[in-house]
Amino acid sequence: MAVRVDLNISLDGYATTTDQTPENPFGQDWSRLVGPYSATRTFRERVLQETSGEGTTGVDDKYAESYFDQIGAEIMGAGMFGLHNFPDDPDWQGWWGDEPPFRVPVYVLTHAQRQPIEMANGTRFEFLAASPEDALDLATETAAGKDVRVGGGPTVVKAFLEAGLVDQLHVGITPILLGRGINLWEGLRGLEDAYDVSAETAESGVVHLTFRG
Repeated sequence: MAVRVDLNISLDGYATTTDQTPENPFGQDWSRLVGPYSATRTFRERVLQETSGEGTTGVDDKYAESYFDQIGAEIMGAGMFGLHNFPDDPDWQGWWGDEPPFRVPVYVLTHAQRQPIEMANGTRFEFLAASPEDALDLATETAAGKDVRVGGGPTVVKAFLEAGLVDQLHVGITPILLGRGINLWEGLRGLEDAYDVSAETAESGVVHLTFRG
């Protein structure tokens, strides 16, 4: 069992964007940041439920396939679930649709009290007010020998990294500059000392950087 992280970040280290508007809640920068990932065949099949077989099949797709491989449980923050957008709507089930791509139990770290949500495809969202250590203990037990993924956002990922709980960190560095947002690397000076680091460049120009403990 391993604790894994996969994130898309910009060339200057930002994992979030700040150009959102009410008319465009994700913003143009988000589509630029995750564009190579969302163009892969795996993303289209797993997240968009497309059956056309279209999408890129190169290096980016290899990492997209790995993203879902051997995951037994997921941990994410309230922002990744979408609670920040609808904090007072008890019927809000996240922005992942009726068939979220996770297909495993997902623990959402939040202080908001909400009932678990069962989805038809095996995804189950459970809402916790817990430390990274306690959340990981619960997710590890649930995963039953498979890996646990800390999905994001970057604030949650940084908390797990600072606690030394991450066995493998993969970042897809998209060659764009954002200049603002939440920087993944801030406060993590010397992180690389605890890992073996490798890099692979995709046809899209994305550099896939992997830290293995």
